[in-house]
Amino acid sequence: MTDINHLRSDLAVAAASGTWNWDIPGEILHVDRKFAELYGIAAEAGLAGVPASKFFSAIHPMDRARIRIAVAGILAGAELFSKEFRVVGVDGLSRWVHGRGQCHFDADEQPVRFTGLLVDVTERKRTEERLRIAQSAGGVGTFEYIDGYATASVSDEFCRLLGLHPASVLPAQTINSVVVAGQDLLIPGPHGEVMPSALDGTFEIVRNDDGAHRWIERRGEVLREGLGYRLVGVVYDVTKAKEQEAKLLELNETLEYRVEQAVADRRAAEDALRQSQKMEAVGQLTGGIAHDFNNLLMAISSSLYLLKKRMPSDPQVERLIENALQGAQRGAALTQRMLAFARRQDLKPVHVAVPDLVNGMLDLLDRTLGPAWSIECEFPDFLPPVVADANQLEMAILNLAVNARDAMSDGGPIRIVAETRDWPPELVGELKPGNYLRLSVIDSGTGMDEETLARAMEPFFTTKGVGKGTGLGLSMIHGLANQLNGTFTLQSAPAKGTIASLWLPAGLGPIEASVQRVTETRSLTHNLKILAVDDDPLILMNTAELLEDMGHEVIEAMSGAKALALFAEHGDIDLVITDQAMPGMMGTHLAEQIELVRPDIPLILATGYGDLPAGFRKTVVKLGKPFDQTQLERAVIEAMSSKGN
Repeated sequence: MTDINHLRSDLAVAAASGTWNWDIPGEILHVDRKFAELYGIAAEAGLAGVPASKFFSAIHPMDRARIRIAVAGILAGAELFSKEFRVVGVDGLSRWVHGRGQCHFDADEQPVRFTGLLVDVTERKRTEERLRIAQSAGGVGTFEYIDGYATASVSDEFCRLLGLHPASVLPAQTINSVVVAGQDLLIPGPHGEVMPSALDGTFEIVRNDDGAHRWIERRGEVLREGLGYRLVGVVYDVTKAKEQEAKLLELNETLEYRVEQAVADRRAAEDALRQSQKMEAVGQLTGGIAHDFNNLLMAISSSLYLLKKRMPSDPQVERLIENALQGAQRGAALTQRMLAFARRQDLKPVHVAVPDLVNGMLDLLDRTLGPAWSIECEFPDFLPPVVADANQLEMAILNLAVNARDAMSDGGPIRIVAETRDWPPELVGELKPGNYLRLSVIDSGTGMDEETLARAMEPFFTTKGVGKGTGLGLSMIHGLANQLNGTFTLQSAPAKGTIASLWLPAGLGPIEASVQRVTETRSLTHNLKILAVDDDPLILMNTAELLEDMGHEVIEAMSGAKALALFAEHGDIDLVITDQAMPGMMGTHLAEQIELVRPDIPLILATGYGDLPAGFRKTVVKLGKPFDQTQLERAVIEAMSSKGN
């Protein structure tokens, strides 16, 4: 489950400062990485769960009682928790957060979960404080205007604020001319006009000296003098306050959006996590089924092979046996696809040049697809090699090309495109940031709707008719890409076609020639005494029969413990062949125990899985299940040769 834990920690909602999930009956609080950082909790401990009291421990003492009361109200049935409070970090500094959450109740209306998220609003709080400071700061200029006069008495600071030349008297028209949008800083209205008693107001001006836009606040009063009036007041620069106010307004207006976005991102993250858990569980189940199926096929195919050798010559019987053997081979191919999805197949990754590999299979693609479908390759002048198993990569490309053909019933071009791309670190996904080669097979066919696309990589899911597909093709490719430290993505829409992309790590090593190397084999000059170990009696019996048919003497053991006892009893054993997945003692553990007694003993490990356990360093010959007598004989020769026998 390491991959799932890693994915769970990586899928924290970026727009929120932290999310929580409070298990009320269990009194356990699960939090994401950002919440843990804010509260001074270790990230892994936060994911695993900490005491629920941690929710309040970092809240500022002056806010703690208020938040406890609010939470109590939520647990008692209040609809929504929405509060702002301070959190004291491990560095002793306070940050303001906006907490939003809700309580979930069971059928008896008892609270079972309290979930929510925190949004960091420290910047908004600081903006509010800066606004209050700005409103009380700055120089103050005075003015006095008398009704009926075209001029006003002003101070030097008044002139400086408006960018006018210093003077004790200025024309009212000059003062009003710096104000934007036709407003008047002074009010020279007609004699006898009804005037307000206060002069409060804010004006945008364009300074007369440098053309800078500023905001001026006017405060004052209207004094009555007979039928006229006198304006007396002050002005001061509130540009910074205005800017902070605008920023504050923006923060307030976007807060709700950011909360909604955070909730949506969290839901998407939870959906991705559930999908990953489902695929992991299905992968484990599929791998286990494939392993057991391999054992059955091994028993069937080896029995048929021995029966064919020992039956009297009869063309009709031989044809029936051959049909059964072909069926077993098809079953073996099916289990290989299942193991590929479960990421347990045996791969031989090398540095492969994608253009050479694709160009080398064009004839195969043309014959497979038919004349109505053409292949168009788009490769840049330079592409780094990829680290991949060449044979498995060919199968993946062929499978994707066949899918593209089936989606384009009227024919048309199928594009195979390769490019180097960096996997962005901010994207949620299965890949580590780095350089990858993206190999895409693109069609313009029927495409897939969202529901089909979401299930396309599940094993045994297919939209084709009965008998026209196993539903393992895309799941096999997904498993192959993951096993090669890459990933597989699908983009599709109805009537828009599909882009199926393999993302594989770009390599820097020498490119391997795409040729089949024939291993030189030798015949044995003498028969051997072989210890065969397998917990499945059918497999053990048939393995022994195949070895005895080759002329060797076989000692059988159905467990690792029994094998160790027989190995100690028979000091003249030449070779050990053992199954890997056995109860009590794995084959690799058995090999390590045997080599402690005889380091030079040749060992064959028969397994349907690809990877050996981490830390296993012994030299063994791997023999894939199911195997036939020819493959078994080659493994015996290779094992004896590797030990110098």
